Amino acid sequence: MTSALFIVSEDGYWGEECIEPLTSLTDAGVDVTVATPTGGVPVVDERSIDPDEVGEELAERVVEVHENDERLQNPEPIARVDADEYDAVVFPGGHGTAWDVNQDRHARQALLQAVAGDDSKALVVCHAVGILGFTREADGSFLVEGREVTGFPNEWEEGIVDDDDLMPDGRKLPYWVEDEVKAAGGVWDAELDSDTSVTVDGDLITARGPGSSAAAAQTLLDELDAN
Repeated sequence: MTSALFIVSEDGYWGEECIEPLTSLTDAGVDVTVATPTGGVPVVDERSIDPDEVGEELAERVVEVHENDERLQNPEPIARVDADEYDAVVFPGGHGTAWDVNQDRHARQALLQAVAGDDSKALVVCHAVGILGFTREADGSFLVEGREVTGFPNEWEEGIVDDDDLMPDGRKLPYWVEDEVKAAGGVWDAELDSDTSVTVDGDLITARGPGSSAAAAQTLLDELDAN
């Protein structure tokens, strides 16, 4: 059976970016395991379940899955899972990833293993794409160097943080995804003129944001079937 490891933030994942791939892969028969940095229950970003922000139907769906999916409610600690045992590793986005997942050495190792594996794939969504700005190969080079990627763009970030980079909840955003990925050598194109943006470069799949979640999940399923 095809298997996937989801590495989800405890500091705020964006609902659609986790729930859409999680349910799509499950419906396709993929065996999903969820991990978080400490093994604590992942936290959903309140803005991503605000009906005024995302619509009532999506908000209700995310809450229902978040609260009732046993995998989300009983995650493994990242340090205790081996990415080599999975066909895919998925990194849902959300601003929270800037504080935990993207800074976690075990999460970075899981990403390296997924991209380096003979048949495995990595799907990295939205703010989780920031992990590429900090993930290095054994020789010290950045994993993303020379790779084509998409992710959460500066143009969108400008509409969320204030002039001091403070989030609506008062937290200071430590870095901007686009800046860090470009600095690490990524070939960045968020395709702002397109409704969705999903980029495949070898075994690395990246997606721009919430609206690309469904396309990202389907792309990953297509890539797994191609093995």
